[in-house]
Amino acid sequence: MPGSLAANHFAFCLPERHIALRPAMPREAAKLLCLDAKGQMQDRAVGDLPKLLRPGDALVINDSWVIRAALVGVRCARNGGPDVAIHCNLLRRLEADCWSALARPGKRIRVGDALRFGGDLEARIEAKDGASLHLRFDRASKVLDEAIEANGRAPLPPYIAGRRPADAQDFTDYQTLYADKAGAHASVAAPTAGLHLTENLLERLQSLGVGIIRVSLGVGAGTFLPVTAEDVSEHVMHSEPFQVSHEAADALNAARAVGGRIIAVGTTALRALESCPWIRGKIQPYSGETRIFLRPGSRFNSADMLMTNFHLPRSTLFMLVCGFAGTQAMQRVYAHAIAADYRFYSYGDANLLWRADG
Repeated sequence: MPGSLAANHFAFCLPERHIALRPAMPREAAKLLCLDAKGQMQDRAVGDLPKLLRPGDALVINDSWVIRAALVGVRCARNGGPDVAIHCNLLRRLEADCWSALARPGKRIRVGDALRFGGDLEARIEAKDGASLHLRFDRASKVLDEAIEANGRAPLPPYIAGRRPADAQDFTDYQTLYADKAGAHASVAAPTAGLHLTENLLERLQSLGVGIIRVSLGVGAGTFLPVTAEDVSEHVMHSEPFQVSHEAADALNAARAVGGRIIAVGTTALRALESCPWIRGKIQPYSGETRIFLRPGSRFNSADMLMTNFHLPRSTLFMLVCGFAGTQAMQRVYAHAIAADYRFYSYGDANLLWRADG
């Protein structure tokens, strides 16, 4: 297991102008900073992937669907007082009709309050801990899912939502083109590395002989949280559901058997792969929950390469890429990206990393 690490070791300063508020258009026009196995950097574009990969390689994508988890509504009037505007972000489904959520302003609501979203979607607060709530809705299962889709907004991360409201364009921009609405697990945040991939780019890769392998991991809002513990080993990792099917596992093992490289598109795809059992060098299918915390000192069994966006300082995701490609190497990558005007975070540019021990 990884040893003791200071969280401040993963801090860096990012000028606000580098935070992308909209994605590149077309998607594959985003910059791609490549760091190869020898530690050499090269400035490319996502559209150059067919030049960087080779026949027999396998691209692993997370096809989780992002629900419209941001709900804007009111706390219904009580004791003759006025309604109060409320913003809620759904976090995790607890039961068919119950979700955990974050709400603001948290001080204006209490257990027992009724909330109304849009025209007729209502919920009651069953439990409250600070800004965290348990919401019991007036409908359940698929009917509730449809109401959330009808009334919700794209769940933009705080560093975007704090600077502009979500709009209709975000319903398209904050969803991968291959997201499966009927898939194994839904997300309340996007698997952002996949936002760069277009149908044309995927077709070009497949024509080259690169396999496209789907896994599913339901991305939670905890993915954006910084590590507040001074010692990284004391951080409590959030749990996320995932599935790597028999078909996916067989395809991954087949690619490895013929010398193909495994390229994880995003930290969520990588976390799904690393959460599976490995027996005699072969990945086994698995479905369940993962709290895996990948960081410097972790052993990486699955991917040879990782395509990912640029992450927040002190975040578990920045620690993951430091574990994958080397902390000093990633510090150089991020310094170069800032100097070269790369765009950061969910709607920003990407980097393609070769595993440090590969």
